[in-house]
Amino acid sequence: MEARDKQVLRSLRLELGAEVLVEGLVLQYLYQEGILTENHVQEINAQTTGLRKTMLLLDILPSRGPKAFDTFLDSLQEFPWVREKLKKARKEAMTDLPAEMRKLRPKDSVTCLASQLTWRF
Repeated sequence: MEARDKQVLRSLRLELGAEVLVEGLVLQYLYQEGILTENHVQEINAQTTGLRKTMLLLDILPSRGPKAFDTFLDSLQEFPWVREKLKKARKEAMTDLPAEMRKLRPKDSVTCLASQLTWRF
């Protein structure tokens, strides 16, 4: 998952926890699409509250590959207002990046950022 998408999930974490019920189609869709494993689904379902389930999903998603964010958006069929909020936040995150970084691939962005760092000892 791209750093921008991780930041979007982090910045909307509490809102997502309050608005998304992951136990229905969300989990099953993410499992069907290979974003979550069977163990992930079992671990999430073992949580005692809906909020804990959502928080655990948000902890797992960033490590599930480059398609995880878009697939998560697709899974939010029952929550179109949440999907739109995430898309808007993602678009805003893109416009906050310097123009030259928006053109780079994610791998190149790390190189570009590293070259801009100044180390002081």
